[in-house]
Amino acid sequence: MLFDEAPSVELEFDGEVVHWRGPSPYHFVTIPDEQCREIADLSSLVTYGWGVIPVTAQLGSTTWTTSLFPRQGSYLLPVKDAVRKVEQLELGETVSVRLTIGIGRLGESEA
Repeated sequence: MLFDEAPSVELEFDGEVVHWRGPSPYHFVTIPDEQCREIADLSSLVTYGWGVIPVTAQLGSTTWTTSLFPRQGSYLLPVKDAVRKVEQLELGETVSVRLTIGIGRLGESEA
């Protein structure tokens, strides 16, 4: 039996747009503690290494795929420059985000 849709978990939250000046400067949305705990509970099922977790993110009218970055017991959502520009995001702004975390395909086999 082959299921058409993989199980997934959806999370919605508000987070702040921040800038990380590391070796590769990037913008992120901080994920609140409550959602970080939910993500951590799923992490062993979905991480593909180094603790990063693949997700589909939606912010405003823009949807993209990316991976959450673990950071000091929490997670950060990377926001591409193209998304920031289209959604007119500013540093320090609080934004609403929807994340979809795919758990994988259960019961998948060839018939």
